[in-house]
Amino acid sequence: MENIIEIYTDGSSRGNPGPGGYGTILRFNGKEKELSEGFRLTTNNRMELLAVIKGLEELKTSKFPVKVYSDSKYIVDAINNGWVFGWIKTQFKKKKNPDLWMRWFQVQKQFKVQYIWVKGHNGHPLNERCDQLAVKAALSGDLKIDLYFEEHKNEESELNL
Repeated sequence: MENIIEIYTDGSSRGNPGPGGYGTILRFNGKEKELSEGFRLTTNNRMELLAVIKGLEELKTSKFPVKVYSDSKYIVDAINNGWVFGWIKTQFKKKKNPDLWMRWFQVQKQFKVQYIWVKGHNGHPLNERCDQLAVKAALSGDLKIDLYFEEHKNEESELNL
């Protein structure tokens, strides 16, 4: 049987924008690792994307295929339908989160990744655990600064896409 690295992800924001967090679970060969962080001002989509990025950045090998599970249609559709590659070509004109998408683009090149959408808040144990991690991080007293978002929030709010 082929070894596969599984990454489960979720993002949360308490208000949009508002305090937010992400939760990521990595699984491989019976081992599991949880990651989470909170930010004082961000958006749900940024946290969804950061959860994926942090999971990929945590990987120490590109030897095995990777499956990323996300309840974010924004993430899964942008990647699986190839929209993000068009956004990169147009330098994200009228698109949000270019900093995170470029970070994702750089890290994902190292791996063979399949992106799978899972219905959120539907009882999937690992998706529910990622949600708990994301919400707990968003509500924690230890919130980091999402520098790009805070510096560009006025520009981002003008975009309707």
